[in-house]
Amino acid sequence: MSLLQKFQQSWKEQFASLLPKEKKILLAISGGVDSVALADLLFRSDIDFEMAHCNFQLRAEDSDKDAVFVSELAARYKKYLYTATFDTNAVARERKTGIEETARNLRYDWFASLMKANGSLALLATAHHANDNIETLLINFFRGTGIAGLTGIPVKNNRIIRPLLFAGRKEITNYAQQQGLAWREDITNISDDYTRNAFRLTILPAIQKHFPNVENNLLQNISRFSDINLLYTQAVERHKKKLVEVRGKELFLPILKWQKTPANTTLLWEVIRNYHFTSGQVAEVAKLFTADNGSYLSSASHRIFRNRNHLVISELNTQNAGIILVEEHDTEIKFAGGKLKFSYYANDNRILTDKNIALLDASRIKFPLILRKWKPGDYFYPLGMKKKKKLSRFFIDNKLSLTCKENIYVIESDKKIVWIVGMRIDERVKVLSSTRTILKISYILCTK
Repeated sequence: MSLLQKFQQSWKEQFASLLPKEKKILLAISGGVDSVALADLLFRSDIDFEMAHCNFQLRAEDSDKDAVFVSELAARYKKYLYTATFDTNAVARERKTGIEETARNLRYDWFASLMKANGSLALLATAHHANDNIETLLINFFRGTGIAGLTGIPVKNNRIIRPLLFAGRKEITNYAQQQGLAWREDITNISDDYTRNAFRLTILPAIQKHFPNVENNLLQNISRFSDINLLYTQAVERHKKKLVEVRGKELFLPILKWQKTPANTTLLWEVIRNYHFTSGQVAEVAKLFTADNGSYLSSASHRIFRNRNHLVISELNTQNAGIILVEEHDTEIKFAGGKLKFSYYANDNRILTDKNIALLDASRIKFPLILRKWKPGDYFYPLGMKKKKKLSRFFIDNKLSLTCKENIYVIESDKKIVWIVGMRIDERVKVLSSTRTILKISYILCTK
């Protein structure tokens, strides 16, 4: 079966149903043999498409010659061509990212903007092939990845399709030669300065000396890993339902259940990876299961901390979070109910009666503090009383309305409620004549 026949059969089975009538493909065209062959296959299969070419200005005059070649190719097929020129090196310096990553992000961001602006473009087609798939598998494996990273490049990913993923580099090149197609050779493809080229030019050939069938074996492994990943994902989701409790904007992980669950470190990664934690932080997060109350670890957007019998994942943006950690050096915390200011001063025996200001004996306070809404079962020792009282009874005694109760926050220190914000402090942390340093917490009510 010829490559054209294989392509048409694969298209019918996998992609035809994704392309509505009167819609077109946006073809990412570099001018290399792979994308040129894909353009020809689409044209010969009567699949309507337009073309998009990026000039990354990475190869001096060669980059400009690529752009001219692609323009002539589009004219030959009578297809509309979109072009964009990027100062990739400058962007990479600005973003502090590698050249390969920068070019990839620029390319796909631009493709997405084209498709958003032109409603006739239904799918983006790239010319990734089987050898790209193998290289991606190996790069992910050596870089460090989960099962999903071993499944290679997806044939379909949202609106992106890879119609040549079934074909190898040699088969595609042979097709181009047989059809008399011209293409541009990228001189950087013969340099091992780039990670992918190193695998293509050095690592894979070295492995093939010992395992001649390595490419075919790796492609079969990708298929197996895809099946394994499907089963793995299903198992992870079942465990998540048992091990993760969603309460408002926070996730609660019951510590005892997690400690009894096999492979809990792997499961922990599958939970925290969605909140910008890295694989390198998994071991440190796992230590929180046996850490002191209030111990925590942060990502770029979230914090995971121990709160009694749970680990809690909460946003760093305190105005969005329902449970907030307050560290000793914090001077101001904004939250949904308003703002808290923290300061210290030497005990001067002043007496304040403002309910929106709490004066606490700093020596009796253990950080981090926890700011949260009250919940049924909470209790404290009201200032002036030697017996504990449930907050629900305290609110009844103070004749609080349901609406008021729903918006009451408390501050915890070492599992003890030390202040019902805006109402009363706990007897156990009150300022005594022997107190040296006072922690002052001022509550400024949120006004809307």
